Amino acid sequence: MTRPKILITRRWPEAVEARLAAAFDVTRNDADTPLGPDALRDALRTFDAILPTVTDRLGPEVFEGPDIRTRILANYGVGFSHIDISAAKARGIAVTNTPDVLSDCTADLALTLMLMVARRAGEGERELREGRWTGWRPTHLVGTKVSGATLGIIGFGRIGQAVAKRAHHGFGMRILVQNRSAVAPGVLAETGARQVDAIDDLLAISDCVSLHCPGGAANRHLIDAWRLGLMKPGAFLINTARGEVVDEAALADALVQGRIGGAGLDVFENEPRIPASLMAAPNLVMLPHLGSATRETREAMGFRVMDNLVDFFDGREPRDRVA
Repeated sequence: MTRPKILITRRWPEAVEARLAAAFDVTRNDADTPLGPDALRDALRTFDAILPTVTDRLGPEVFEGPDIRTRILANYGVGFSHIDISAAKARGIAVTNTPDVLSDCTADLALTLMLMVARRAGEGERELREGRWTGWRPTHLVGTKVSGATLGIIGFGRIGQAVAKRAHHGFGMRILVQNRSAVAPGVLAETGARQVDAIDDLLAISDCVSLHCPGGAANRHLIDAWRLGLMKPGAFLINTARGEVVDEAALADALVQGRIGGAGLDVFENEPRIPASLMAAPNLVMLPHLGSATRETREAMGFRVMDNLVDFFDGREPRDRVA
């Protein structure tokens, strides 16, 4: 029996690629660079399944034209705002993602960014590497205490809840939550969290704000100049969600003008391009989209993709189907 023909759009961990190759007719993108619209459009006519990542922009134009062969987009990652879901559904293409397996590591990184920016770790490391440190003194790089502070979490799914547990039980932080739906009382009770109705209310009383909401058009520039203005002057903004959730120009202005204490970003609106205005902000910690970047998690993500593929081609409903 002919094995399904699949495309892996970027290089994946070797263990995952080997297991996929044993079960499917696999083509890899050995260049390991993002595929453009033309290449993705051709792939839809060539492969039974495409395994995209966040770097693959599958807009509506990619799905145009006849003779589409692809039956499933098995996304490597939990977020799927880079895929036009409506266009995929219109062409009868299923879409899956990889929830659960990256929650812990992404939560770990959100706490990493929070601690780095609050304690000015990025500034200190740059000072050391550039040979500018003159020794200890009482007023040198004085930061902000995280323990006991108020953490506002926007988006209280798996990752948001994992962040809350680390912050509350590890650092004694008070947890505020804003979520598009009501959070079960038992879930809130696990971290002593309180849900607020409006993002604006959360911003005004949080010492640190961590974003864990979906990306896409609905949340584009959810944090804009107006909402940055609602934050406390010394508060910190952390984004490990999607880059488009934050208006980067407005954030750069708020940072340079000192209207908020600082920010930590792992995601950007036009990755890998970073605006010069952000690069110039000393009170900003930036990481190159490392939220899930541990061997254990990246392998688990790939195996979750494979589970979805096996279910789909065996005629079962994939457990992580989102469209």
